[in-house]
Amino acid sequence: MARAIAPKPTLILLDEPFSNLDVELKERLTVEVRHILKTERMTAILVTHDQHEAFAMADRIGVMNHGQLQQWGSPYTLYHEPTNRMVADFIGQGVFLPGVPDVQGVRIELGLIACPNEEIPAQPHFDVLVRPDDIVHDDASPLQARVVRKSFRGAEFIYTLALPSGAHIMALVPSHHNHAIGEPIGIKLEMDHVITFGKVL
Repeated sequence: MARAIAPKPTLILLDEPFSNLDVELKERLTVEVRHILKTERMTAILVTHDQHEAFAMADRIGVMNHGQLQQWGSPYTLYHEPTNRMVADFIGQGVFLPGVPDVQGVRIELGLIACPNEEIPAQPHFDVLVRPDDIVHDDASPLQARVVRKSFRGAEFIYTLALPSGAHIMALVPSHHNHAIGEPIGIKLEMDHVITFGKVL
């Protein structure tokens, strides 16, 4: 990589350059390489299957599926404004819960998502994308979900939770909340905007 960057080319292709590195070295190098490219005003095309790597490196990302470009945009846009169900399912983590329109927004099993009238889907039934950061752990909440799986990430857990209906969601919870598998915990919905797609038949 150093030899490729040294001549300061106008365009450089990076084909999974960090794939064989451990996590700590990969994270450090992505920051350093991005800084070098920005400082030297070089354009790079990065090919990767690692979303975290793409988010850390890229100003713009293209999501490909079966040779077709599904969406092109900033990492923020791809995560918060996916243009189709494939991108929504591929980028980040999340699940789809059934939704119905409400006069104040969109209603799902977790509660009401308030949104402007123009954002309320016209169809009577649809699916709503719910991401782990949309779910807040709250011991005082009357809504309970049962811990099905847990993944420790140091500062946080990713909990997979079973709702009363049997549907599963994921929640990002600070790691000092260490709950056992099978334990019910209180949760509440805190979603700033709604992402909906037609139901898959």
